[in-house]
Amino acid sequence: MGQTITEKIFSEHVGHKVFAGEIIRCNIDMVIGNDITTPISIKAFEDSGATKLENPDGFSIVLDHFIPAKDIASANQARISRDFAKKYDLKNFFDEKDMGIEHALLPEKGLVVPGDVIIGADSHTCTHGALGAFSTGMGSTDLAFAMVTGGNWFKVPESIKVNLSGKPAKYTTGKDIILEIIRLIGVDGALYKTLEFTGSTIEHLSMDDRFSMCNMAIEAGAKSGIVAYDAITKEFLSDKNLAREPRIHHSDADAKYEMILEIDVANLDPVIAYPFLPSNGHSVNQAVKDRIKIDQAFIGSCTNGRLSDLKVASEILKGKKVHPDVRLIVTPGTQMILREANKLGYIDIIVDAGGVVSNPTCGACLGGYMGILGDNEVAVATTNRNFVGRMGSRSSKVYLANSAVAAISAVDGYIADPR
Repeated sequence: MGQTITEKIFSEHVGHKVFAGEIIRCNIDMVIGNDITTPISIKAFEDSGATKLENPDGFSIVLDHFIPAKDIASANQARISRDFAKKYDLKNFFDEKDMGIEHALLPEKGLVVPGDVIIGADSHTCTHGALGAFSTGMGSTDLAFAMVTGGNWFKVPESIKVNLSGKPAKYTTGKDIILEIIRLIGVDGALYKTLEFTGSTIEHLSMDDRFSMCNMAIEAGAKSGIVAYDAITKEFLSDKNLAREPRIHHSDADAKYEMILEIDVANLDPVIAYPFLPSNGHSVNQAVKDRIKIDQAFIGSCTNGRLSDLKVASEILKGKKVHPDVRLIVTPGTQMILREANKLGYIDIIVDAGGVVSNPTCGACLGGYMGILGDNEVAVATTNRNFVGRMGSRSSKVYLANSAVAAISAVDGYIADPR
């Protein structure tokens, strides 16, 4: 019987064929922690009596949620990770000196590669599946177990094949595709399954689009999202100093899928997820008709804080001004993205339009800092969640959209159509 790409990755790691539903013990190529979750892992690691990391080069800590520290508590929290990284001479430790949002930074650094098994104490660790890897979020104590042993236990997930056809229209992006998928199957439609993105559309999607799609697989309840290695993946990795040699896998023609979902992307409009679920998707045409007045537009996060997002925002904002009643906040995913956007003139355009550009951080997305919403305020955001109180006050509202929609909405004052 044929295997899915996910089954093949696990099979290679355990040394024999495995299939969906099997419980396996598997070595892990990269364990990822951040300033919020890693201190819990460190405590569990120390409580276990461990005195060394089983795979120190396969452990990364990225301080990205509340860095630079927003208050005394976050400063003390970050110090736990700093002290641990210094004690164990951790090679892959990223602080203000080389900062970025973890799920944008690690692919940039070549630390996650095709064929890897990757875990992180952050639900959006599934982002890295865009490289043809199995990548998933786990708990902080699961990370500690991997720190001590170099591996962990997994139930090999069933896969849902998402067959995408057609070339996306201008301003229809990977963000819109994943929002449409979540609209169709719901926030638990892929519970503990892999969303495997395939079809003729894939060749038209940049790595940034693919990262966005895999990033939000968790919003459909998925264990992971994955896109098979191809020429676009190869080009993305070509200038990276990769931590390991890529291991390339593709699903067999007779692989077994729990479900096959067919989507014609050529006819897909930009999608807006209304409050308070990512599955509450509507066409941008409907949003325009509904005249949704906004107080804030946010472009950034591990979903849409990449160079292409800043590029499209600058193209739309050039020669325009942000509406007097709107705050536009832009958060690049990494320092490298920020520097490249600056060289290309994107930052000047955004600032000239009236936007503010922050350091790379998860802060606004999770309602921590650098863009918190007040009572009854409304935001259009390129983030991944719009639950009650996600970006601030419990009476605020968040509409999820792509970067082009967020940029034109900042100018219009209402959610608008960039086309």
